[in-house]
Amino acid sequence: MPVHESPVTITVGDIQVSGIYARPDKPFATLVLAHGAGAGMEHPFMAGFTNALNDDGVSTLRFNFPYREAGRKFPDRPPLAIATWRAAMEEAAAKAAAHSDTGPVWAAGKSFGGRMASMAVAEGMPAAGLVYLGYPLHPPGKPEKLRDEHLYGLTLPMLFMQGTRDTFATPELLEGVVSRIGPTATLHWCDGGDHSFAVAGKKRSAEDIGASVAGPVAAYLRSHG
Repeated sequence: MPVHESPVTITVGDIQVSGIYARPDKPFATLVLAHGAGAGMEHPFMAGFTNALNDDGVSTLRFNFPYREAGRKFPDRPPLAIATWRAAMEEAAAKAAAHSDTGPVWAAGKSFGGRMASMAVAEGMPAAGLVYLGYPLHPPGKPEKLRDEHLYGLTLPMLFMQGTRDTFATPELLEGVVSRIGPTATLHWCDGGDHSFAVAGKKRSAEDIGASVAGPVAAYLRSHG
């Protein structure tokens, strides 16, 4: 039976953004999810991913960044994105407390959303751990422009879900980054997946692709409960 989704309004300074909260019966964890640069929280991938997590016992809160809420295309600068992350995590923690849920609250994001989550944690945002759905390690075709410096100071559990054909993360470079972070970081390769986890020659809806990524994530959350 599908878990009921409730609309949420998150206040970031003098700005408000939308969110969607879903809580299964007796969740073992809560995961807050941010979208990537090119699509908002309503994207079928996001819905498929959170719905599958709900079915596996995880509460979820997905939200929009202010630029997406306002209908703009260019992503917010890090200070505003990080402030939005903080507000979303506080909202998720309040929702968990209201239901007397004592499980950990994780931060996760697709591409840009995951990178902003890691930057927020690097600046002190509390989180049980981080889940990256396609970490944008470098711009496509520019492996020399790495976005990794802040990752090495993070000591919480981190799961990198990455497609082997993702042009935003050369496999050898990402493996090196994860190795340098140390035992707190785990890399899970999605064979044949691109930056959206689509596999060439394998026809699946974005919702189904999102759901397929959720399984390993739920297992990781359980193993770090």
